[in-house]
Amino acid sequence: MNDCPVCRRSMVTFELEGVEIDRCLSCKGTWLDAGELEEIAFRAGVPPAELHRALEEAGKGTSSTRRCPRCGRKLREFPLRSASGEEVLLDKCPKGHGLWFDQGEIYRAVSLFAGEGGHQGSVARFFSDLLKSEIQNRPNEKGESQ
Repeated sequence: MNDCPVCRRSMVTFELEGVEIDRCLSCKGTWLDAGELEEIAFRAGVPPAELHRALEEAGKGTSSTRRCPRCGRKLREFPLRSASGEEVLLDKCPKGHGLWFDQGEIYRAVSLFAGEGGHQGSVARFFSDLLKSEIQNRPNEKGESQ
């Protein structure tokens, strides 16, 4: 079991359709090992090419105070941008171990790349079992919970 990069509490590992998701029950953050975001997007019906491109183009980012739950190195904060210019700020391990998502960021990250193909409904359905309250309470465009 790994410690949360934000609140340092133990995370719980869930398996969702073959993808292991490390989740902090305290702050509702989520750790995905390398490649798991792309796998989640693929299983939700989102074409992975643009998401993969955005992750590759993100660069090294800036140093964060948060630490990788796998190797303990400081995470790097970076903007994940869609082709349309929308973005979500994420944290990644400099050694490539994975990505950290604060509450609501997985949904936003995958949804950035779901819009053109009309896949937002499938993204929501994919996450509903594990992240039901997070999806139902995600902020709207004004930052208010729905």
